Amino acid sequence: MAAKAERISEDWRIPDRLWERMEPLLPKRKRRRRYPGRKPLEWRRVMDGIFYVLRTGCQWKAAPREFGSGSSLHRYFQQLVAAGVFEKLWTLALEEYDTLKGIQWDWQCIDGAMSKAPLGGEKNRAQSHG
Repeated sequence: MAAKAERISEDWRIPDRLWERMEPLLPKRKRRRRYPGRKPLEWRRVMDGIFYVLRTGCQWKAAPREFGSGSSLHRYFQQLVAAGVFEKLWTLALEEYDTLKGIQWDWQCIDGAMSKAPLGGEKNRAQSHG
């Protein structure tokens, strides 16, 4: 007897209130009349899967199958990145946060680090002897 797959907790899914804000940003699908092939996955399922991978850090192929195959999720992710969807989501999130908590737009900083290469650089390269 095959083992029953466990369902993913609702904690890993996009809340309905957030989904209502996200859905209009997703590209409209064009219906293919000739050679329609397999039906595309529902956007809600795709986005739940993409955000599962982004939040857990797992590999695409390790995503639970209830979201779709890992390769399908990755393909949709690449399409959404190319369409600018995640940039729109980022803007939406910033606006929402600014409304709720406030962002001090006049005072921003950035952090970075510079350090020496751990194995040296030019001075430690192999020397020519001849």
